[in-house]
Amino acid sequence: MKEYTFTSESVSEGHPDKVADLISDAIADYIIDNNQSHRAAIETLVTTNKVCVAGEYKSSKTIDNSLLEKIIKQTIQNIGYDQEGFSYKNVHIDIQLDQQSPDIALGTDNFGAGDQGIMFGYACNETKALMPSPIYYSHKITKALSEARHAGQSWLGPDSKSQISFLYSGINQPIGISNIVCSTQHDANLSIEEVCREVKKIIEPTLDEYNISNIEFLINPTGRFVVGGPAGDTGLTGRKIIVDTYGGYAPHGGGAFSGKDCVKVDRSASYMARYLAKNIVASNIANNATIQLSYAIGIADPTSIYVYADGKVRTDIADWIKKNIDLTPLGIINQFDLFNIKLTETTNYGHFGRENLPWEKIDLTDKLGEL
Repeated sequence: MKEYTFTSESVSEGHPDKVADLISDAIADYIIDNNQSHRAAIETLVTTNKVCVAGEYKSSKTIDNSLLEKIIKQTIQNIGYDQEGFSYKNVHIDIQLDQQSPDIALGTDNFGAGDQGIMFGYACNETKALMPSPIYYSHKITKALSEARHAGQSWLGPDSKSQISFLYSGINQPIGISNIVCSTQHDANLSIEEVCREVKKIIEPTLDEYNISNIEFLINPTGRFVVGGPAGDTGLTGRKIIVDTYGGYAPHGGGAFSGKDCVKVDRSASYMARYLAKNIVASNIANNATIQLSYAIGIADPTSIYVYADGKVRTDIADWIKKNIDLTPLGIINQFDLFNIKLTETTNYGHFGRENLPWEKIDLTDKLGEL
Protein backbone atom coordinates (compact mmCIF):
# COMPACT_ATOMS: atom_id res chain seq x y z
CA MET A 1 0.00 0.00 0.00
CA LYS A 2 1.25 3.47 -0.87
CA GLU A 3 1.53 6.12 1.81
CA TYR A 4 -1.55 8.25 2.24
CA THR A 5 -2.74 11.22 4.30
CA PHE A 6 -5.72 11.63 6.58
CA THR A 7 -6.79 14.87 8.26
CA SER A 8 -8.99 15.76 11.26
CA GLU A 9 -9.77 19.01 13.04
CA SER A 10 -10.67 20.19 16.53
CA VAL A 11 -12.11 23.45 17.83
CA SER A 12 -11.81 25.22 21.17
CA GLU A 13 -14.47 26.01 23.77
CA GLY A 14 -14.65 29.51 22.32
CA HIS A 15 -15.53 28.45 18.80
CA PRO A 16 -19.06 29.74 18.07
CA ASP A 17 -20.51 26.25 17.55
CA LYS A 18 -18.96 25.07 20.82
CA VAL A 19 -20.26 28.12 22.66
CA ALA A 20 -23.71 27.03 21.48
CA ASP A 21 -23.06 23.41 22.51
CA LEU A 22 -21.91 24.43 25.98
CA ILE A 23 -24.93 26.67 26.57
CA SER A 24 -27.25 23.84 25.46
CA ASP A 25 -25.53 21.38 27.81
CA ALA A 26 -25.56 23.85 30.71
CA ILE A 27 -29.30 24.40 30.34
CA ALA A 28 -29.90 20.65 29.95
CA ASP A 29 -27.92 20.02 33.15
CA TYR A 30 -30.12 22.49 35.00
CA ILE A 31 -33.36 21.00 33.66
CA ILE A 32 -32.40 17.34 34.12
CA ASP A 33 -30.97 17.90 37.62
CA ASN A 34 -29.99 14.22 38.07
CA ASN A 35 -33.63 13.15 37.73
CA GLN A 36 -34.31 10.22 35.38
CA SER A 37 -37.87 11.40 34.75
CA HIS A 38 -36.71 14.75 33.35
CA ARG A 39 -36.11 15.31 29.64
CA ALA A 40 -34.32 17.99 27.62
CA ALA A 41 -33.71 18.79 23.97
CA ILE A 42 -32.09 22.22 23.84
CA GLU A 43 -30.84 24.07 20.75
CA THR A 44 -28.81 27.29 20.84
CA LEU A 45 -27.83 29.90 18.27
CA VAL A 46 -25.15 32.49 19.05
CA THR A 47 -24.23 35.52 16.99
CA THR A 48 -23.10 39.11 17.52
CA ASN A 49 -24.32 40.19 20.98
CA LYS A 50 -27.14 37.66 20.93
CA VAL A 51 -28.02 34.18 22.21
CA CYS A 52 -31.20 32.40 21.09
CA VAL A 53 -32.29 29.26 22.93
CA ALA A 54 -35.16 27.03 21.85
CA GLY A 55 -36.27 23.49 22.61
CA GLU A 56 -38.45 21.14 24.58
CA TYR A 57 -38.26 19.80 28.10
CA LYS A 58 -40.07 17.79 30.74
CA SER A 59 -39.34 18.62 34.35
CA SER A 60 -40.96 18.69 37.76
CA LYS A 61 -39.05 21.96 38.32
CA THR A 62 -40.41 25.36 37.47
CA ILE A 63 -38.19 26.61 34.66
CA ASP A 64 -37.44 30.26 35.34
CA ASN A 65 -36.09 32.18 32.33
CA SER A 66 -34.31 34.69 34.55
CA LEU A 67 -32.32 31.86 36.10
CA LEU A 68 -31.59 30.41 32.66
CA GLU A 69 -30.24 33.81 31.63
CA LYS A 70 -27.85 33.73 34.58
CA ILE A 71 -26.68 30.24 33.55
CA ILE A 72 -26.11 31.44 29.98
CA LYS A 73 -24.15 34.52 31.07
CA GLN A 74 -22.06 32.49 33.51
CA THR A 75 -21.26 29.99 30.77
CA ILE A 76 -20.13 32.79 28.44
CA GLN A 77 -18.04 34.34 31.22
CA ASN A 78 -16.39 31.01 32.04
CA ILE A 79 -15.38 30.60 28.40
CA GLY A 80 -13.82 34.06 28.52
CA TYR A 81 -15.99 36.28 26.35
CA ASP A 82 -15.99 39.90 27.44
CA GLN A 83 -15.29 41.49 24.08
CA GLU A 84 -16.86 44.04 21.84
CA GLY A 85 -19.45 42.11 19.86
CA PHE A 86 -19.94 39.35 22.45
CA SER A 87 -19.79 39.78 26.20
CA TYR A 88 -21.48 38.07 29.11
CA LYS A 89 -22.20 41.51 30.54
CA ASN A 90 -24.57 42.79 27.88
CA VAL A 91 -25.49 39.93 25.55
CA HIS A 92 -29.16 39.90 24.53
CA ILE A 93 -30.82 36.57 25.35
CA ASP A 94 -33.99 35.16 23.80
CA ILE A 95 -35.39 31.96 25.36
CA GLN A 96 -38.20 29.94 23.75
CA LEU A 97 -38.68 26.63 25.59
CA ASP A 98 -41.83 24.49 25.42
CA GLN A 99 -43.03 21.38 27.19
CA GLN A 100 -42.10 18.04 25.60
CA SER A 101 -44.71 16.67 23.23
CA PRO A 102 -46.99 14.15 24.99
CA ASP A 103 -46.74 11.98 21.88
CA ILE A 104 -42.99 11.61 22.43
CA ALA A 105 -43.50 11.11 26.18
CA LEU A 106 -45.64 8.05 25.39
CA GLY A 107 -42.49 6.28 24.25
CA THR A 108 -39.84 7.80 26.48
CA ASP A 109 -41.47 7.88 29.93
CA ASN A 110 -40.80 4.13 30.12
CA PHE A 111 -37.32 4.56 28.64
CA GLY A 112 -38.05 3.67 25.07
CA ALA A 113 -35.57 5.25 22.67
CA GLY A 114 -36.00 9.02 22.43
CA ASP A 115 -35.91 8.88 18.65
CA GLN A 116 -35.18 6.61 15.73
CA GLY A 117 -31.70 6.70 14.28
CA ILE A 118 -28.33 5.06 13.79
CA MET A 119 -25.32 5.50 16.06
CA PHE A 120 -21.69 4.50 15.57
CA GLY A 121 -18.78 3.75 17.84
CA TYR A 122 -15.16 3.29 16.84
CA ALA A 123 -11.79 2.40 18.34
CA CYS A 124 -8.35 1.59 16.97
CA ASN A 125 -4.90 0.86 18.36
CA GLU A 126 -3.17 3.98 16.98
CA THR A 127 -2.98 5.84 20.32
CA LYS A 128 -3.04 4.98 24.00
CA ALA A 129 -6.62 6.27 24.14
CA LEU A 130 -7.51 3.86 21.30
CA MET A 131 -8.51 6.83 19.16
CA PRO A 132 -7.43 7.76 15.63
CA SER A 133 -4.26 9.87 15.64
CA PRO A 134 -5.54 12.93 13.72
CA ILE A 135 -8.46 13.71 16.03
CA TYR A 136 -6.52 12.70 19.14
CA TYR A 137 -3.70 15.17 18.46
CA SER A 138 -6.00 17.88 17.12
CA HIS A 139 -7.81 17.87 20.46
CA LYS A 140 -4.48 18.03 22.30
CA ILE A 141 -3.54 21.20 20.43
CA THR A 142 -6.79 23.11 20.96
CA LYS A 143 -6.93 22.04 24.59
CA ALA A 144 -3.34 23.23 25.11
CA LEU A 145 -4.21 26.63 23.64
CA SER A 146 -7.24 26.92 25.93
CA GLU A 147 -5.23 25.90 28.99
CA ALA A 148 -2.52 28.43 28.15
CA ARG A 149 -5.13 31.20 27.89
CA HIS A 150 -6.76 30.26 31.20
CA ALA A 151 -3.30 30.05 32.78
CA GLY A 152 -2.63 33.70 32.01
CA GLN A 153 -1.53 34.06 28.40
CA SER A 154 -4.13 36.76 27.85
CA TRP A 155 -2.96 37.54 24.32
CA LEU A 156 -4.84 34.41 23.26
CA GLY A 157 -8.54 34.77 22.53
CA PRO A 158 -11.17 32.09 23.25
CA ASP A 159 -11.75 31.09 19.60
CA SER A 160 -9.30 28.65 18.01
CA LYS A 161 -9.12 25.70 15.62
CA SER A 162 -6.52 23.08 14.85
CA GLN A 163 -6.16 20.63 11.99
CA ILE A 164 -3.60 17.85 11.55
CA SER A 165 -2.74 15.83 8.45
CA PHE A 166 -1.17 12.47 9.35
CA LEU A 167 0.88 10.31 7.03
CA TYR A 168 0.04 6.59 7.03
CA SER A 169 1.89 3.58 5.64
CA GLY A 170 -1.19 1.39 6.08
CA ILE A 171 -4.46 1.09 7.97
CA ASN A 172 -3.94 2.28 11.57
CA GLN A 173 -0.21 2.75 10.89
CA PRO A 174 0.64 6.45 11.30
CA ILE A 175 4.24 7.28 10.45
CA GLY A 176 4.34 11.06 10.72
CA ILE A 177 2.64 14.42 10.39
CA SER A 178 2.75 16.33 7.12
CA ASN A 179 1.19 19.61 8.26
CA ILE A 180 -0.60 21.36 11.08
CA VAL A 181 -3.06 24.19 10.57
CA CYS A 182 -3.85 26.32 13.60
CA SER A 183 -5.90 29.49 13.76
CA THR A 184 -6.31 31.27 17.07
CA GLN A 185 -7.89 34.53 18.10
CA HIS A 186 -5.27 36.93 19.46
CA ASP A 187 -4.63 40.39 20.83
CA ALA A 188 -4.72 43.10 18.17
CA ASN A 189 -1.32 44.45 19.23
CA LEU A 190 0.58 41.29 18.33
CA SER A 191 2.22 40.86 14.94
CA ILE A 192 1.62 37.68 12.95
CA GLU A 193 5.27 36.75 13.54
CA GLU A 194 4.79 36.97 17.31
CA VAL A 195 1.57 34.96 17.17
CA CYS A 196 3.19 32.22 15.06
CA ARG A 197 6.19 31.99 17.36
CA GLU A 198 4.15 31.77 20.56
CA VAL A 199 1.54 29.38 19.19
CA LYS A 200 4.25 27.04 17.95
CA LYS A 201 5.73 26.97 21.46
CA ILE A 202 2.36 25.76 22.76
CA ILE A 203 1.80 23.23 19.97
CA GLU A 204 5.17 21.47 19.96
CA PRO A 205 4.95 19.77 23.40
CA THR A 206 1.62 18.16 22.46
CA LEU A 207 3.13 16.12 19.62
CA ASP A 208 4.83 13.52 21.80
CA GLU A 209 7.20 11.29 19.86
CA TYR A 210 6.67 12.83 16.43
CA ASN A 211 9.57 14.60 14.74
CA ILE A 212 8.55 18.23 14.25
CA SER A 213 11.45 19.22 11.98
CA ASN A 214 9.65 18.27 8.77
CA ILE A 215 6.16 19.42 9.74
CA GLU A 216 4.68 22.35 7.83
CA PHE A 217 3.03 24.75 10.29
CA LEU A 218 0.28 27.01 8.95
CA ILE A 219 -0.54 29.33 11.86
CA ASN A 220 -3.22 32.00 11.35
CA PRO A 221 -2.80 31.69 7.57
CA THR A 222 -4.94 34.80 6.88
CA GLY A 223 -2.39 36.84 8.84
CA ARG A 224 -4.85 38.18 11.44
CA PHE A 225 -7.55 36.74 13.72
CA VAL A 226 -8.69 39.41 16.17
CA VAL A 227 -12.47 39.39 15.66
CA GLY A 228 -13.64 35.90 16.57
CA GLY A 229 -16.24 33.87 18.39
CA PRO A 230 -19.93 34.69 17.88
CA ALA A 231 -19.00 38.24 16.85
CA GLY A 232 -17.15 36.83 13.86
CA ASP A 233 -19.35 33.87 12.95
CA THR A 234 -22.71 32.45 13.92
CA GLY A 235 -22.67 29.27 16.04
CA LEU A 236 -25.25 26.50 16.32
CA THR A 237 -25.68 23.50 18.61
CA GLY A 238 -24.74 20.22 16.96
CA ARG A 239 -22.66 21.57 14.10
CA LYS A 240 -19.42 19.96 15.29
CA ILE A 241 -20.52 16.32 15.38
CA ILE A 242 -17.37 15.12 13.61
CA VAL A 243 -15.15 17.02 16.04
CA ASP A 244 -17.17 15.44 18.87
CA THR A 245 -16.54 11.90 17.62
CA TYR A 246 -13.74 10.49 15.44
CA GLY A 247 -12.70 13.31 13.14
CA GLY A 248 -14.23 11.69 10.07
CA TYR A 249 -12.23 8.50 10.60
CA ALA A 250 -15.40 6.47 11.20
CA PRO A 251 -19.05 6.74 10.08
CA HIS A 252 -21.48 9.05 11.86
CA GLY A 253 -25.22 8.59 12.16
CA GLY A 254 -25.90 12.33 12.02
CA GLY A 255 -27.32 12.94 15.48
CA ALA A 256 -25.73 15.54 17.74
CA PHE A 257 -25.05 15.12 21.47
CA SER A 258 -25.26 18.47 23.23
CA GLY A 259 -28.44 19.69 24.87
CA LYS A 260 -29.99 16.23 25.07
CA ASP A 261 -30.87 13.99 27.99
CA CYS A 262 -29.49 10.47 27.76
CA VAL A 263 -32.79 8.80 26.90
CA LYS A 264 -31.96 10.31 23.51
CA VAL A 265 -30.01 7.46 21.93
CA ASP A 266 -28.16 9.94 19.71
CA ARG A 267 -26.12 10.50 22.84
CA SER A 268 -26.35 7.40 25.02
CA ALA A 269 -26.15 4.73 22.31
CA SER A 270 -23.13 6.50 20.78
CA TYR A 271 -21.47 6.25 24.18
CA MET A 272 -22.29 2.54 24.39
CA ALA A 273 -21.04 1.91 20.84
CA ARG A 274 -17.71 3.54 21.70
CA TYR A 275 -17.48 1.48 24.91
CA LEU A 276 -17.99 -1.75 22.98
CA ALA A 277 -15.57 -0.82 20.19
CA LYS A 278 -12.89 0.21 22.68
CA ASN A 279 -13.21 -3.01 24.66
CA ILE A 280 -12.99 -5.07 21.48
CA VAL A 281 -9.71 -3.42 20.49
CA ALA A 282 -8.38 -3.55 24.07
CA SER A 283 -9.10 -7.29 24.05
CA ASN A 284 -6.75 -7.69 21.05
CA ILE A 285 -9.53 -9.20 18.96
CA ALA A 286 -8.87 -6.58 16.29
CA ASN A 287 -6.75 -3.53 15.54
CA ASN A 288 -9.88 -1.51 14.82
CA ALA A 289 -13.60 -1.94 15.40
CA THR A 290 -16.74 -0.16 14.22
CA ILE A 291 -20.07 -0.70 15.97
CA GLN A 292 -23.44 0.38 14.56
CA LEU A 293 -26.61 0.42 16.65
CA SER A 294 -30.05 1.46 15.44
CA TYR A 295 -33.27 2.26 17.29
CA ALA A 296 -36.96 3.03 16.78
CA ILE A 297 -38.62 5.81 18.77
CA GLY A 298 -40.37 4.50 21.85
CA ILE A 299 -38.87 0.99 21.55
CA ALA A 300 -36.26 0.00 24.10
CA ASP A 301 -34.26 -2.70 22.33
CA PRO A 302 -32.15 -1.79 19.31
CA THR A 303 -33.47 -2.71 15.89
CA SER A 304 -30.01 -3.84 14.73
CA ILE A 305 -26.43 -4.43 15.86
CA TYR A 306 -23.49 -4.47 13.44
CA VAL A 307 -19.81 -5.13 14.16
CA TYR A 308 -17.04 -4.55 11.62
CA ALA A 309 -13.49 -5.26 12.74
CA ASP A 310 -10.25 -5.40 10.75
CA GLY A 311 -12.16 -5.39 7.49
CA LYS A 312 -14.57 -8.19 8.40
CA VAL A 313 -18.19 -8.30 9.52
CA ARG A 314 -18.14 -10.03 12.91
CA THR A 315 -21.53 -11.62 13.54
CA ASP A 316 -20.01 -13.65 16.37
CA ILE A 317 -19.17 -10.49 18.31
CA ALA A 318 -22.58 -8.99 17.52
CA ASP A 319 -24.27 -12.15 18.85
CA TRP A 320 -22.17 -11.98 22.02
CA ILE A 321 -23.16 -8.35 22.55
CA LYS A 322 -26.87 -9.18 22.11
CA LYS A 323 -26.62 -11.90 24.77
CA ASN A 324 -24.45 -10.09 27.31
CA ILE A 325 -24.95 -6.31 27.08
CA ASP A 326 -28.11 -4.38 27.93
CA LEU A 327 -28.50 -2.01 24.99
CA THR A 328 -31.81 -0.47 26.04
CA PRO A 329 -31.69 3.24 26.90
CA LEU A 330 -32.26 2.45 30.59
CA GLY A 331 -29.59 -0.25 30.49
CA ILE A 332 -27.08 2.19 29.00
CA ILE A 333 -28.07 4.91 31.46
CA ASN A 334 -27.55 2.55 34.39
CA GLN A 335 -24.30 1.15 32.98
CA PHE A 336 -22.70 4.60 32.86
CA ASP A 337 -24.81 6.39 35.50
CA LEU A 338 -25.67 8.94 32.84
CA PHE A 339 -28.16 10.99 34.82
CA ASN A 340 -25.43 11.74 37.34
CA ILE A 341 -22.82 12.99 34.91
CA LYS A 342 -22.40 16.69 34.26
CA LEU A 343 -23.13 17.14 30.57
CA THR A 344 -20.98 20.28 30.35
CA GLU A 345 -17.95 18.17 31.22
CA THR A 346 -18.40 16.25 27.95
CA THR A 347 -18.89 19.22 25.61
CA ASN A 348 -15.35 20.15 24.61
CA TYR A 349 -12.36 18.32 23.10
CA GLY A 350 -14.29 15.23 22.08
CA HIS A 351 -16.77 12.94 23.77
CA PHE A 352 -14.37 10.02 23.32
CA GLY A 353 -10.79 9.23 24.23
CA ARG A 354 -10.86 10.95 27.65
CA GLU A 355 -10.20 8.62 30.56
CA ASN A 356 -12.52 10.37 33.03
CA LEU A 357 -15.66 9.47 31.05
CA PRO A 358 -17.39 6.23 32.11
CA TRP A 359 -17.84 4.82 28.60
CA GLU A 360 -14.06 4.88 28.21
CA LYS A 361 -13.66 2.16 30.84
CA ILE A 362 -12.04 -1.10 29.73
CA ASP A 363 -13.63 -3.95 31.67
CA LEU A 364 -14.78 -6.55 29.12
CA THR A 365 -11.39 -7.87 28.00
CA ASP A 366 -11.59 -11.19 29.88
CA LYS A 367 -15.04 -11.98 28.47
CA LEU A 368 -14.35 -10.78 24.93
CA GLY A 369 -10.98 -12.50 24.89
CA GLU A 370 -12.81 -15.83 24.72
CA LEU A 371 -14.20 -15.07 21.24
